[in-house]
Formats: sequence, C-alpha cells, structure tokens
Amino acid sequence: MAKPILGGVVHSVPADLSNALASDTKALAIWETLTPLSRNEWICWVTFVKKEETRKDHVKRVVGELKEGIRRPCCWLGCIHRKDKKISPSVMGILNKRKKK
Repeated sequence: MAKPILGGVVHSVPADLSNALASDTKALAIWETLTPLSRNEWICWVTFVKKEETRKDHVKRVVGELKEGIRRPCCWLGCIHRKDKKISPSVMGILNKRKKK
C-alpha cells in the first residue's frame, strides 16, 4: 500500500491533487517538506476555484511551482496581488531575488 499524502492543517489532499503529486516523485518530495500550513494553503488554492478547467490548471501548477521552488501559492496574505495589505519585507526579498534571475 502506498504511503498517504500529507494533508494540511484542516484539509486533506483532494484526489486530483493527490494523484498529481503521487505521479511526480520530485514534487511529492518537496510537498512532504512543506509545513502543514503551507500544504493547507495549496489545497485551498486548488479547491476554491469554481470551474473544473481552472481546477485542473491549479493542480498542474502546484506540481510545477513546487518543482520551481515556490513553497506557497500566490494571492494569500503578503502576496503582491493583494491590495488590502502592504507587501511584507520577506515577500519583497523574494521578489527582488526573482528580478535578478
């Protein structure tokens, strides 16, 4: 029996995300290093969308972005796309690193 994929703080991994992670050993290894809160944010980011095609895109992006080193999804607290909060110093540091690449 395969080892279960770790869930988040309050959410378990939905089947589509679980299957995508299970089929990519590199993404799964990174997933297992995330904190439960980070995993929870990815799960929420996948499940909050309304259209099935958008959800499929989000699942695919989770795998790809994990392998790129992105450990949290976009548009959560501190994200540059949120206009209700100032960009945090840690996010600003990450953005500056990305600009240099």
